[in-house]
Amino acid sequence: TTEPPIMLHYILVFNRAGKNRLAKFYTPYDADERRKLIYDVYRVVNTRDAKHTNFVAYRKQKIVYRRYASLFFCMVVDVDDNELSWLEGIHLYVESLDHYFGNVCELDLVFLFYKCYEVLDEIITAGMLMETSKAAILGRLVQIENIILDIQ
Repeated sequence: TTEPPIMLHYILVFNRAGKNRLAKFYTPYDADERRKLIYDVYRVVNTRDAKHTNFVAYRKQKIVYRRYASLFFCMVVDVDDNELSWLEGIHLYVESLDHYFGNVCELDLVFLFYKCYEVLDEIITAGMLMETSKAAILGRLVQIENIILDIQ
């Protein structure tokens, strides 16, 4: 029996200085390997010239990334995956964060990281892009906020 392929292996968000701001892994790695992957992906993405594409081969996978202001949003996917769909996934995530926080900034990722993961979990489940409607994502986030307020 073969395992079904996991399309998204992990997502990383870091600033231009290489400080990791968000990391979510959909394939298992130990802590040392995770640190090495974060550093390696940062090194690859940060040293690339801006005139190159936002896709780069990495090990037996592919890095799809986009820079927004001072943050790099990177998704490491299977080599056969559609790069443009993951690039759209990054854009959807950033737009959702921006709408949810009202002009998102790096400090939101640092101090409200749990909400960033909440937004990410509404878009990606088990390494698969599950929701592409920004309205549906934001609607569910409002429902979650209302439930939390009702509990308190």
